[in-house]
Amino acid sequence: MSEYRIHHDVDQLLSLLHVRGGDGAEGYIDLLQKHRTPYVTTTVSSHSAKVKLAEFSKTPEDFLRKYEELKSKNVRILDPLVYLLSKFCEDKEMLQSLQQNAKERAESSANTTSTTTTSYSLPQTSTKMSMQELDELRKKLGNVTASSTAPLPAEVTRKMLRDKHNKKNPTQPNPVFPNWVYDRPALLGDFIISPTPPGDPPVPIGKSISKLQIHLCSAQLKYRVCSTAFWNRFHQIFVIDVTGVDNGFNNLPSGTLPMATQELALVEDLLFVLIGVDGRDITAQPVLGRQNRSFIVDSTLDMSIKELVNRILPVASYYSTITRFIEEKSSFEYGQVNHALTAAMRTLMKEYLILVTQLEHLQRQGLLSLQKLWFYIQPTMRTMEILACIASSVDKGECMGGLTLSLLHDRTFNFTGDSQAQELCLYLTKAASVPYFEILEKWVYRGIIKDPYSEFMVEEHELQKEKIQEDYNDKYWDQRYTIVQHRIPSFLQKMADKILSTGKYLNVVRECGRDVTCPDAKEVLYTLKERAYVEQIEKAYNYASKVLLDFLMEEKELVSRLRSIKHYFLMDKGDFFVHFMDLTEEELKKPVDDIVPPRLEALLELALRMSTANTDPFKDDLKIDLMPHDVITQLLRVLAIETKQERSIINADSTDAGLSGLEAFSFDYIVKWPLSLIINRKALTRYQMLFRHIFYCKHVERLLCNVWISNKDFRKYALQSAKWISTAFALRQRMLNFVQNIQYYMMFEVMEPTWHIMETNLKTASNIDDVLCHHTSFLDNCLKDCMLTNPELLRIFSKLMSVCVMFTNCMQRFTQSMRLEHQETRDRPATQSTPAEEAEKKRVTTKLLAEHVDALQSDAGFEATISKFDSNFSTLLLDLLDKLSIYSTNDCEHSMISIIYRLDFNGFYTERLEKMAIERSQKAAV
Repeated sequence: MSEYRIHHDVDQLLSLLHVRGGDGAEGYIDLLQKHRTPYVTTTVSSHSAKVKLAEFSKTPEDFLRKYEELKSKNVRILDPLVYLLSKFCEDKEMLQSLQQNAKERAESSANTTSTTTTSYSLPQTSTKMSMQELDELRKKLGNVTASSTAPLPAEVTRKMLRDKHNKKNPTQPNPVFPNWVYDRPALLGDFIISPTPPGDPPVPIGKSISKLQIHLCSAQLKYRVCSTAFWNRFHQIFVIDVTGVDNGFNNLPSGTLPMATQELALVEDLLFVLIGVDGRDITAQPVLGRQNRSFIVDSTLDMSIKELVNRILPVASYYSTITRFIEEKSSFEYGQVNHALTAAMRTLMKEYLILVTQLEHLQRQGLLSLQKLWFYIQPTMRTMEILACIASSVDKGECMGGLTLSLLHDRTFNFTGDSQAQELCLYLTKAASVPYFEILEKWVYRGIIKDPYSEFMVEEHELQKEKIQEDYNDKYWDQRYTIVQHRIPSFLQKMADKILSTGKYLNVVRECGRDVTCPDAKEVLYTLKERAYVEQIEKAYNYASKVLLDFLMEEKELVSRLRSIKHYFLMDKGDFFVHFMDLTEEELKKPVDDIVPPRLEALLELALRMSTANTDPFKDDLKIDLMPHDVITQLLRVLAIETKQERSIINADSTDAGLSGLEAFSFDYIVKWPLSLIINRKALTRYQMLFRHIFYCKHVERLLCNVWISNKDFRKYALQSAKWISTAFALRQRMLNFVQNIQYYMMFEVMEPTWHIMETNLKTASNIDDVLCHHTSFLDNCLKDCMLTNPELLRIFSKLMSVCVMFTNCMQRFTQSMRLEHQETRDRPATQSTPAEEAEKKRVTTKLLAEHVDALQSDAGFEATISKFDSNFSTLLLDLLDKLSIYSTNDCEHSMISIIYRLDFNGFYTERLEKMAIERSQKAAV
């Protein structure tokens, strides 16, 4: 289960329980991720959990009845759910909490219902209701009391399945049988029930059926069952009644006949009932929904004969259930697995009809009694019972595809002690699994899905691979092909992930224009021993993994591409960046709206050609990208994806006001399919955030170095205010030390070691999923250790950078003012003078500049400004170090503690940090 699925489930649970406040779903996700374990069910554990719940329930009979009903529908999560509920029964606090929550929800629901109850207007009782009003009232009452659990008619179910399939696959609609295929009761193998409407007298057959209808009906029945006795029976019932000739035999109650005659008549009736035709003394009852067929036996029969007949009649009921199942599930809408299952059942039913024909032959020879019929039908009874049970379970569970195979597989294993029953179920499972395994073979051997009825465990979604370079959160690799859990046969559950990956790997290579076929491709067949088909899937998986990995690593040069990205996004080429920043410094100082991107592209091309980056074969794929937000806003937008704050952040202003080119500047990289699977937009966005973070640090370092260079001019003058000048110099050095140490930490203690780990892991990767995992892990670790996944740390760091930039601007303005004054003094007309006069003139100029500096300092409050900068920088730096200490201790982020050791190398901040820790602990204690 993915983290997003856990987040969704926790949100739903909190919503259902009406839980408010706290940390929300985020507070439970880590706990669930760390403590979840796979549920392994056994017959003993599921049975004990069921017994425990039954004992706990106030109505154990209803609970067990519902359990058996769900079990018959093959609900796969039933046993884990029962096990979870049994654990709830053991936790008294949980039970009390749930009971209280249920009570509150009931009260809330009652209040809501009382205000929103639908009222029906009834006519006044003083007036007489018309027929129209009565009909309307009946309709309203019928709508209110209609049961939602009533089974839908077959034609409605077929239409729903057909519409669902056509909606999902509009280009491949299901074929549809003409209506006459479904409106053909005379051609069905099941009983034809046509009850006489109440109040109407029965009409003699001879008066209601024409000779032509008799001829057509007889032709249909002869076509359906080639049986001489059946034809004789038909002739006896229909032709005699049509001609009006009656020998009086049909009017006599069967119970008045001798025992031998009753037995002969009942044997003949049973032979008809066993093949779905009503007898004289045995008639079938109408079936409602998915009930089993029941029969009415003449009550005047002898009790011994009647008892023996009732023992044989279940076979006729099984035959009716199986025949209806075969007729219904043979429709296109029910899928190929059900088609194959019904075909296998039809083959067995032919054997059953042959048995009935043989019994009929014995009956015509006068050698078949009820006892013999009961004896001969015994072996078939068990077979028919199993077939009817399977048919009912598939029908009740509305099983298709993998669900049908799971049910058959479970039945096969459940009959381990009964060899004949297990052999029968094995035959059905093998037959039903053939079309499913054909789809599986095309998927694992060629990467193609041909699933016209949506039965296969892997589902294809319409996603464009070009979108990988456009959308940050696009999930092409994860969502183009997905696993549908309820379609996975239980015997393939363990191999589901490998089956999905195998086809995905081959599909990528096939979309690159290469024909791939597994050399070890063999027919996959179902067996009770999993090793047979598991080995075939393993071979296909290994082949697909090797083909795609070699294709990306060797032909597409994935590692070289990643190294090229590292050169630019992680500032691996130092001379290139120095040259590039020298060329673009003036251009990037402008507002982002005033920058001309083609000019930047030209400067980038010049810097690439004039540095060591010129040797990179992929340098032409590097592009300029001016982002609409600074790095913090970009990071917050990314972190807000799939959260409650996403919409509010997206609906904010698209471009930050006053954004400079330096704050908006970033690189972009052109990546084509199939490398875009690894270097997708999500990965490139992470690279961009790392680059912008380091690039801005480099920019601040250059500003501070420029201040250091310009400050050398102060040594020429004997300034009276040496105190604030030394304070400014010390602050500048502290800022420079901070920025340089942060850069060193990010580049040499985070990125380089993590990069080498990734390179080593890529050499041992066995499939593309491992490559994706290692690359994503590399980027995640870099972002985390560079403080880019923690908005709180990032805000403090951003404020520190802002203080440094404002300080450098202030110092540059002061230095510029001094240079202008010096330029004015130097530009005065020169006169002939002696060396002594020149020295005196220089001394006077220096004195005037010093006085000018002192005047600036006294007039503008420069000393207070420097002190304020110092105070702000120290406060923010201490706050950053304190937060780093907390995260490194509480969250075990030990790599961040290196920043503390570097910035506090001489213990300068130790005492103040300890004091802050004591104050924090005192507040927590209070």
